[in-house]
Amino acid sequence: MRKLVQSFIAVLVVAFLLLYVSNRLNEAEGDAGDHTLVVYNWGDYIDPKLITMFEKQTGLKVIYQTFDSNEAMMAKIAQGGTTFDVAVPSEYAISKMKEEGLLLPLDHAKLPNLKYIDPRFLNLSFDPDNRYSVPYFWGTVGIVYNRDMLGGKKITSWNDLWDKTLRNQILLVDGAREVMGMALNSLHYSLNDTNKAHLEEAKRKLDALTPNVKAIVGDEIKMLIANEEAAVGVVWSGDAAEMIAENDKLDYVVPKEGSNLWFDNMVIPKTAKNIEGAHQFINFMLDPKHAAQNAEYVGYATPNAKAMKYLPKEMIEDKRFYPDFNKIGHLEVYKNLGKRMLAYYNELFLQFKMHRK
Repeated sequence: MRKLVQSFIAVLVVAFLLLYVSNRLNEAEGDAGDHTLVVYNWGDYIDPKLITMFEKQTGLKVIYQTFDSNEAMMAKIAQGGTTFDVAVPSEYAISKMKEEGLLLPLDHAKLPNLKYIDPRFLNLSFDPDNRYSVPYFWGTVGIVYNRDMLGGKKITSWNDLWDKTLRNQILLVDGAREVMGMALNSLHYSLNDTNKAHLEEAKRKLDALTPNVKAIVGDEIKMLIANEEAAVGVVWSGDAAEMIAENDKLDYVVPKEGSNLWFDNMVIPKTAKNIEGAHQFINFMLDPKHAAQNAEYVGYATPNAKAMKYLPKEMIEDKRFYPDFNKIGHLEVYKNLGKRMLAYYNELFLQFKMHRK
C-alpha cells in the first residue's frame, strides 16, 4: 500500500512539474492574456526602465522578445501559434504585413498621445492615415568610421569602401536590403531596383568587396567598432550615435550617392490577445517624456515633436542624426518589393555571404 501511495505522490509531483514547465514555456512563447503583454522589438531598442515604469503604472507583466531582421519578425508572426501584442517593424515590412493580413487596425481614440507626433512622420505612403501603425524611431543607413585608424582620411562615398587600404577593416550589418542597397547605390541605382541585371551587377560588386569585409554581424557591431576591432562599419544611424558616444574618434556619414531613410513604427499583430494592453503600451511610449527618455537611451531620432524639448540640445542639433528634411531628398525609403523579388534579394545576399567563405 505504501508503495502505491508513494507512486501516486510521485505521479502528482511529476504532473505538477510538467504543468509548471508548460506554463513557463507558454509564457516564454508569448501565451499572453489580460494581465500580460508581449512586446516584439529589435534588440537593444528600448530603455528597460520604461518597461518597468509601464508595468508599475498598468499592473501588466511585459514579456519582451527580440528579433534581428524584419524578415525574421514577419515569418514568426505569419506562422502563428505565438502571441505578440505589439511589434516594431520597418516601413516596407508594414506594407507587406498589411497585404498579408498580419496587422490589426488601431483605435486612435485610445491613442491620445498620437497628437505629439511631428506631422511629417504621419500619413506616409506605407500606411495612409496611420490606420495600422504609429511612429517609433527614424533614421538613416550610413558609414561609421574611425578617423585615427584611417590616418585622418574622410569617407564620403559608398565607393570609398572598395579602397584596397581597407582590407579586412569593414563590418557590415546582417541585412539583405541594407547591403544590397549599399551596392546598388554605389552604382547609382535605386535601392529599390528590381532590374535583375542591375542586381546581378550589384552582387558582383559586393563580391569584389570581400577582401575588405572582416565580418557580417548583428548587434555586436556597436561594441566591435567602438572597441576599434575594425575601422569602418555600415550601420544604422542610431547605432552610430551610440558608438560615437563611446569613442570620440568615430564619425558618421550618409554617402553622397544616396542611402536609406527608414521609419520604424509600432503595430498590433493579428496574434495579439491583449489588444487593450497593446494600445496602453503604444500610448505610453508616445508620451513626450517617455519618448525623450527612450531616444536618449537608444540613440535614434524621435519623431515625437514635443519630446524634442526634453532632449539635450547637442543631441537634436547634431545633423548627422537629426538631418534637415529639405536636405535628404536624395535618400530613399525601402519599398515593399513583393515576395518573389524580396526572396531574390535575400538569395543574392546569401550568395555574397557564402562567397566570403
